Amino acid sequence: MILMYFFETYLDLRQHAALKLPTLPKTLVGLISQEKFEKSRAYSLDKSYFHFFHEFVTIVMDSSILYFGILPWFWKKSGNFLVLAGLNADNEILHTLSFLAGVMIWSQVTDLPFSLYSTFVIEERHGFNKQTLWLFLRDLIKGICLSIVLGPPIISAIILIVQKGGDYLAIYLWAFMFVLSLVMMTVYPILIAPLFNKFTPLPEGELREKIEKLASSLLFPLKKLFVVDGSTRSSHSNAYMYGFFKNKRIVLYDTLIQQCKNTEEIVAVLAHELGHWKLNHTMYSFIAVQILTFLQFGGYTLVRNSTDLFRSFGFDTQPVLIGFIIFQHTVIPLQHLLSLGLNLVSRSFEFQADAFAKKLGYSSPLRAALVKLQEENLSAMNTDPWYSAYHYSHPPLVERLAAIDEAEKKED
Repeated sequence: MILMYFFETYLDLRQHAALKLPTLPKTLVGLISQEKFEKSRAYSLDKSYFHFFHEFVTIVMDSSILYFGILPWFWKKSGNFLVLAGLNADNEILHTLSFLAGVMIWSQVTDLPFSLYSTFVIEERHGFNKQTLWLFLRDLIKGICLSIVLGPPIISAIILIVQKGGDYLAIYLWAFMFVLSLVMMTVYPILIAPLFNKFTPLPEGELREKIEKLASSLLFPLKKLFVVDGSTRSSHSNAYMYGFFKNKRIVLYDTLIQQCKNTEEIVAVLAHELGHWKLNHTMYSFIAVQILTFLQFGGYTLVRNSTDLFRSFGFDTQPVLIGFIIFQHTVIPLQHLLSLGLNLVSRSFEFQADAFAKKLGYSSPLRAALVKLQEENLSAMNTDPWYSAYHYSHPPLVERLAAIDEAEKKED
């Protein structure tokens, strides 16, 4: 874990040096104003300094928790709390929920200062934060309430599956998580997301007509078209799609509409997103996640009954949840390698989706939209190639514009 921290800090230092470069990349000269570049540079450097401090505190805390045996100590204390409450500490489900309640309180206390600083200092300083302290706290409380409502039944089900899974444990765990992911993908946008944001139908007009025309031309089964009030929390912009089979929906952030006043640019962004759907990228990504999930559960079953492994972490019992935690710690390097592989695939998908939008005739508005979004979001203009390859699921703007230009040269 510490070795991974040093490696990632090295990449962060490379990126920090790139952010300090005083000039724009050649590709962006004439496209990005010097004023926007300076603002982007200041914003990126602020976030970089904050990231260094946050990661250092995190590795010190996580290492201390492991080295001083805080996990087994806290597990025993959570059992003692059940006894004081008059509950059965031998019931693993109750013991696990008690443990997780303490962990949630601890994580909220330790993460809150960083969240507050990021939102109300860094984002506020650079003009992105639009939420009040009350709205921030209200979202926090809603998130905690959702965890209290959804967490216990899910955790209980997982523990029961592990206890009774036998030789087919990995298959049962994967099947449960597969069904759960489908349910959450269905429930989240309909029941959970509206708790935090307001979704309204996109008004009739030129933009709606163009989006519906584009969706129809691609045989995209668009059922609803929403605008979400992202501006109540941040001026960052986005757009996404969701839904199964013939029930697809598109959501535009109101900030995207405000930043890209040219309707062709917004449609070009959606042409890119629809390219992911048309090229089956969403399905491929979902399949890849399911395969990795199954492999992880398979790995977990291998360490599930390793008494020595639990003892090496200070446990004299083998709780289900603790087994997952130990497994996650022991495969950290492998997880990062898999994440790198997924990022490379994702970047390839982004280039393909750009090419798809270009084939539909949106080359110029897509270029303009990408540049405008880069400007308005003050995204990093200079990026280190190693850092980018390791961390970014989307290629930097310079690479995306170069790919679009290269495709046009080949056509000419």
